Amino acid sequence: MNEPRLRILFAAPVWAPSRAFGGPVVAAGELVRRLVSRGNDVDVVTTTIVDLHRRPALRSSVGVVDRATVHYLSTPLRYRWMGITPTLPAALARVNRPDVVHIFGFRDPVTTGVAAWCRVARIPYVFEPLGMFEPRLRKVLLKRALDATLYRGVARGAAAVVVASQREADGVVASGVLAEKVRVRGNGFPEPSGAEANGDLRSRLGIAGNAPVILYVGRIAAGKGIEHLLEAARRLTGAHLVISGPDDRHGTSALVERAQEDAATAGRIHTLPLTDEPPHDLYPQADVFVLASAGESFGIVAAEAAAAGTPVIVSDRCGIASFFEEGEALIVPYERAAVVDAVSSVLADPELRARLARGGIAAARRTSWDHVTDLQEEIYREVASRTAETKFSTDGS
Repeated sequence: MNEPRLRILFAAPVWAPSRAFGGPVVAAGELVRRLVSRGNDVDVVTTTIVDLHRRPALRSSVGVVDRATVHYLSTPLRYRWMGITPTLPAALARVNRPDVVHIFGFRDPVTTGVAAWCRVARIPYVFEPLGMFEPRLRKVLLKRALDATLYRGVARGAAAVVVASQREADGVVASGVLAEKVRVRGNGFPEPSGAEANGDLRSRLGIAGNAPVILYVGRIAAGKGIEHLLEAARRLTGAHLVISGPDDRHGTSALVERAQEDAATAGRIHTLPLTDEPPHDLYPQADVFVLASAGESFGIVAAEAAAAGTPVIVSDRCGIASFFEEGEALIVPYERAAVVDAVSSVLADPELRARLARGGIAAARRTSWDHVTDLQEEIYREVASRTAETKFSTDGS
């Protein structure tokens, strides 16, 4: 017997085509596309924020992205990726009452407002904090104060808290979320593409054909391990470092600029803007991809690189590390020396590169988005049916 279709509402601070939010937007698109293809109805409420540099649109609009109806709400004010959307209450009043809501993000007006609306309207919601539940990096004391007051109800009122890895699960439980609420759903890897390294990256950047290329994709931000990669480029005198992503205005771009001017690394540090689509063409052109972050709930870009057959190095603080089996990626401590040594080993050993390339493709074949969507849909149906049973019991019907 086929399951009845679900009406699902996503709430997020930004949505495609924006890449300002990094990997989570890509993950959301993969989920939504499959949820709709299975016959479910999906609406999204979000801001008009595109990136950290352009002013958000003042006029609301409705679009179709990945076959979901996306309500881009007028955003007259914003701080970074957190937008103020005065029309949110009216937008929620117009959407068909959902069976379940997916709160996709934390500490922003849209997700906080939609979570409060769900609690008042008695609509079950799933909360996915996207690695942001533990206060870290900037303004930690302010975050803790707001988490204890303004944002307190978001996790408490959720029917389930969805996380991308066991590492993230341990963190949210340690921060006070009931363990029985937490569901480790994970994220998927793209389908292995079999793409050849036949792009124009080297000619575009003036890199010699025999020079090794180290690739990083993601936000140019504190805590991403970019300083470790700059050190690797300094020590490996023939290697080039390519950094593709938006500047998150953490001051990290200043480190990159200094390395571009330093005599030891000048001409070997390259930056590329991140386009609206994941840069699948870049991965096969690199000799190694590195995500040496101080903390990632998952790390979608490492999954993209692995699926492209690019050898992957990730720090043990990335949630995706636990999704690789032995020999599928190099997992290293978040230490400069460990990262530099790993990069040096991969670049110096063709057999190791070939083994990691095969391993990454094996990991991608094992960890599909279809399987992840199965798990997510099970969570939706569980919380929706639980709420329906409670209502039936309360009504005495």
